[in-house]
Amino acid sequence: MSEKQLKKEYSNGEVTITWEPHKCIHSANCVNGLPSVFDNTKKPWIDPEGSSTEKIVEQVQKCPSGALGYYFENESSKENVEVDKEQIVEVMKDGPLMVYGNMTVKMADGTTKKQHKVSAFCRCGGSQNKPFCDGTHKKIDFKG
Repeated sequence: MSEKQLKKEYSNGEVTITWEPHKCIHSANCVNGLPSVFDNTKKPWIDPEGSSTEKIVEQVQKCPSGALGYYFENESSKENVEVDKEQIVEVMKDGPLMVYGNMTVKMADGTTKKQHKVSAFCRCGGSQNKPFCDGTHKKIDFKG
């Protein structure tokens, strides 16, 4: 599995937190919102025992890029569950274009990719994961 497809899982027995580093835009919402679970100074940086399942799920749902996900142990994976809402596009100051909702993205090579929940699209041109954001905008001090 390539680094772009890497998916790590951390379980507390009730819920499994999934993390796909290639999707992460380093917003730090997780670290700032629930530091008892998400601590990037530790390895592993996710401690699923650090808080209640309810608080973990609530925090994961705030991930703007979709890099964090979850599924309950007694259910099948929720990673591909479609969101039943209208699509919303949000331009992040000095950051990516956030698109909320279900969509099909037609890639440059003609293939398609289904996206659910949240997708972060690169605006700075520097992402190594185009058309998706990889957080490069912060490294290059993108303004827009």
